[in-house]
Amino acid sequence: MKLPALVAPDSFKGTFRAGEVAAALARGLRAGGLDAIELPVADGGEGTMDVLSRALRAERRTATVSDPLGRPVQAVFALLGDGATAIVETAQASGLGMVAEAERDAYAASTRGTGELIAAAAGAGATTVLVTVGGSATTDGGAGAVEALDAAGVSPQLEVLCDVRTAWEDAPRVFGPQKGADPGTVRRLQERLEALAAASPRDPRGVPMTGAGGGLSGGLWAHHGAKLLAGALYVLDAIGFDDRMREAAFVVTGEGGLDRQTRQGKAVGELATRCRQAGVACHAVVARNDLEPFEGRILDLESVTEATTLEALEVAGRALARAV
Repeated sequence: MKLPALVAPDSFKGTFRAGEVAAALARGLRAGGLDAIELPVADGGEGTMDVLSRALRAERRTATVSDPLGRPVQAVFALLGDGATAIVETAQASGLGMVAEAERDAYAASTRGTGELIAAAAGAGATTVLVTVGGSATTDGGAGAVEALDAAGVSPQLEVLCDVRTAWEDAPRVFGPQKGADPGTVRRLQERLEALAAASPRDPRGVPMTGAGGGLSGGLWAHHGAKLLAGALYVLDAIGFDDRMREAAFVVTGEGGLDRQTRQGKAVGELATRCRQAGVACHAVVARNDLEPFEGRILDLESVTEATTLEALEVAGRALARAV
């Protein structure tokens, strides 16, 4: 019996959800005569709640919380079948996509809504909350979230899924500009994080992953004892990627862009490493490939194809079916 292809892409950030990418690639593979199994992946950033909810059959709940600029918004969290574990995605309450480009304010943006969403999950019965921190509009060191949790009087066990390994003090420089910060604002953000770190029960400076979500991960680590986890590793294990990979003829993955960050904790980089170690061929379909040839060889991808629309993703799937 011919083995199926395993289609395991991350989302194309700001364009297509991981499930949409997987469905388009799988349609192309099937049109080319191959069976395909869809297994969307994530790395702790935007879309992680969707991937985990799909794999773990979580129930979705809604709550009214504050957006990054303090406006009320309806946000979703997920409650797993045991009723004791919830998933909260920072992008749902404090996401960059919630703020129009013209109104982005990297200094004023707050994670308070994420704290309110965690509190809502705790109010629904969750004693453990998985917090995915990527895709935020914020660089407040989690101050808003900590204030909201303290105001609600709740302290569930927190496990923070991080999409980067960036340390606390580097967050303004690395992520501030994409959130609307000019050089002067980056300096102000750095000064604020220095002051917050100095006043924290635990100092997050120099600790890997404390800069994720503009320091949200570090704030939850310092004030609420959160456990910081590499998001890609957690998600791939939770959805049973390794077993599915070993039962596949080959793997097709993808994301919005391949770059140096791909090799540093992103889902596609971790997935490609696991495929290489298991001797399973891995192909990537991406919107943009910015890897140097040497960097691409390190990932050991069989092929890299660029596609920017769902139709082009389907065409790429058909082409792969003919080529393998």
